[in-house]
Amino acid sequence: MQAAVTVTPARVPELLLGLATVRPVFLWGAPGIGKSSLVRSFAESLGLECVSLLGTQLAPEDLIGVPQIRDGRSVFCPPEAIAREEPYCLFLDELNAATPDVQKAFYSLILDRRIGGYELPHGSIVIGAGNRASDNALARPIASALVNRLTHVHLRASATDWLAWAFGNDIHPWITDYITDRPDHLWSAPPKSEEPFSTPRSWHMLSDALHSFGEDLDEEALQVIAHGTLTPAHATAFCGYAKIVRSRFGLEAVIKGDARWPSAVEDRDLLYFLAESFRGRLAKELPASREHASPSAMQFAHRSKALLVQLAEVSVEVARTVVAEDADGLPLLPSWFLVEAARDLPRLVEARR
Repeated sequence: MQAAVTVTPARVPELLLGLATVRPVFLWGAPGIGKSSLVRSFAESLGLECVSLLGTQLAPEDLIGVPQIRDGRSVFCPPEAIAREEPYCLFLDELNAATPDVQKAFYSLILDRRIGGYELPHGSIVIGAGNRASDNALARPIASALVNRLTHVHLRASATDWLAWAFGNDIHPWITDYITDRPDHLWSAPPKSEEPFSTPRSWHMLSDALHSFGEDLDEEALQVIAHGTLTPAHATAFCGYAKIVRSRFGLEAVIKGDARWPSAVEDRDLLYFLAESFRGRLAKELPASREHASPSAMQFAHRSKALLVQLAEVSVEVARTVVAEDADGLPLLPSWFLVEAARDLPRLVEARR
């Protein structure tokens, strides 16, 4: 399902308060962006117990129950987890990943708020959640009759929202500082191959590992756990950042001339991170038009061209990433700077010989 309008996690409680209290709601979103935790937190805010049913781990009889004979009649008895006397939040997680038979068993709960002779207590709410087929996740079609009886809310990851949560939930400071600098690394689209990818959940996992290792974490172990939880490019950049934190070796020192681009093979992750940070600094500080460049911006542009030459002496490949186009094939850096760099670099190279 393609989302016409998406919302950040911070908007979800407000929307659920107005929607889920009157009609069933379905939360759509990529894996790992916090759908389940949002529902549990919302239920807690209403003073309701959250009962989660995982669609992929259920059979129809787990919902419908088993028959018993009462007064000579066969009566289906729903399971204890569902048949409660007090109102609660029924959370149907991975609903659209369930088999068609299980989805049919959910119908009466969603449409009529009942299973057999049992009806959900007044004040109960029903919320479903699932991943999209475009996320390379297990997702089966939902019947149009069911789609039409749910209010659909599409969730997107938000670094601002996640950081606000992370600062109050003991997320490792390396991670909060890193995502503050690189909010675009909080989430990446699920790959088509079976490899880790960055999500709020995977950054939380990495934080738990960093806390667990503590001061005993060596560089090799850091690379293992980072590459075991994050998108490969993000893992490399994060390891470079961690090395900067440990060595107090930063981009500012390179720009000022107090340090040089790291050239050792074992520092290649650090080099990539510094180059990516340099690219971000250029995009942020250089104006789109040369006419609007202040004297300090022009001084930074001139210094940056010299730094590009020095970087190319270490690695032409890494230097190219600084001036490369973005993911959509568009220039990230101002065109006037790229033109001047292409014109002046040969002269700067010759001057260094």
